[in-house]
Amino acid sequence: MDSIRIAIVGVGNCASSLLQGIEYYRGRDEADATGLMHWDLCGYRPSDIEVAAAFDIDKRKVGKDVSEAIFSPPNCTTVFCPKIPKTGATVRMGRVLDGFPEHMRGYKEESRFVLADEEEASAEDIVGELKDSGAEMLLNYLPVGSEEATRFYAGCALEAGIGFINNMPAFIASDPVWAERFRAKGLPIIGDDIKAQLGATITHRVLADLFRRRGVRLDRTYQLNTGGNTDFLNMLNRDRLASKRQSKTEAVQSVLDQPLDDDDIHIGPSDYVRWQKDNKVCFLRMEGRLFGDVPMHLDLRLSVEDSPNSAGIVIDAIRCCRVALDRGIGGALISPSAYFMKHPPVQVRDNDAQRMTEEFIRGVRDR
Repeated sequence: MDSIRIAIVGVGNCASSLLQGIEYYRGRDEADATGLMHWDLCGYRPSDIEVAAAFDIDKRKVGKDVSEAIFSPPNCTTVFCPKIPKTGATVRMGRVLDGFPEHMRGYKEESRFVLADEEEASAEDIVGELKDSGAEMLLNYLPVGSEEATRFYAGCALEAGIGFINNMPAFIASDPVWAERFRAKGLPIIGDDIKAQLGATITHRVLADLFRRRGVRLDRTYQLNTGGNTDFLNMLNRDRLASKRQSKTEAVQSVLDQPLDDDDIHIGPSDYVRWQKDNKVCFLRMEGRLFGDVPMHLDLRLSVEDSPNSAGIVIDAIRCCRVALDRGIGGALISPSAYFMKHPPVQVRDNDAQRMTEEFIRGVRDR
């Protein structure tokens, strides 16, 4: 099969885990492919993915080969594959817009973004780089709250004639207007807001669905998360969290027969703990009633390395996007989005979303 050429905006921890994973699985066989939902997806394997272009705004990354930039500060995720061959793709200066939270200027340099001195790229510069690089899709890894910047890069993907995978909680695939723009151009889009392999949201959803299936009435629940990467530092500005809270809350509410009142559900980032680095700790509580209205509660603590937890899902999203390109499918990919993302165009319970995605892969379902 041909390689899958991707472009990345935001060369942070998630991009680092993705690129490490692509190399980590190179040369392995299916029996040695722990951590992947699909080893072979329509003939494409993880090692078929290659980086064609990348954009960032941090001076410690701009100008470097992507293979080097992924290990530059403030990236702090686990290094599980330290030897990454040169990609030949140099990180270009992108567009700042609302992608740089001002409150981060007051933190230690190794923990925050450091704006590059270079002139910001124009839309024409970015579209030109996407076209010249031969990229087939653009992956959005911008910080939470980068609403304007996400729309800017989505527009660049449209202008360049490539697909778009929106891993962040700015609503593009789930916005009918944006979805129609991609459909009209025959370009696939998957989004919004990546649902980790086994993270806080998917665990919360599965447990909420378990309550429903077993006839347990869920009365109240919260999900609090702490971490020490730039994502959590960025989210200390609560003004940047509106779409993130909406995305995570709707992901859980959507599996319930009757949504909880706003006062009875709280889901969202809690605090930044620098020494946790890329480790994310979730504190989950669910209070309900069993047979005879007898009360029960569940308390769970989940600790995961945040960025690798998303990478295996993104590898599948990339391959599904390429399959859509191969088949000439444009617009929002309903099935992969429902399975891979927290805030898809259509919320579907996870078992159904998995089945629908397998049908899409087999070609039984067109999106």
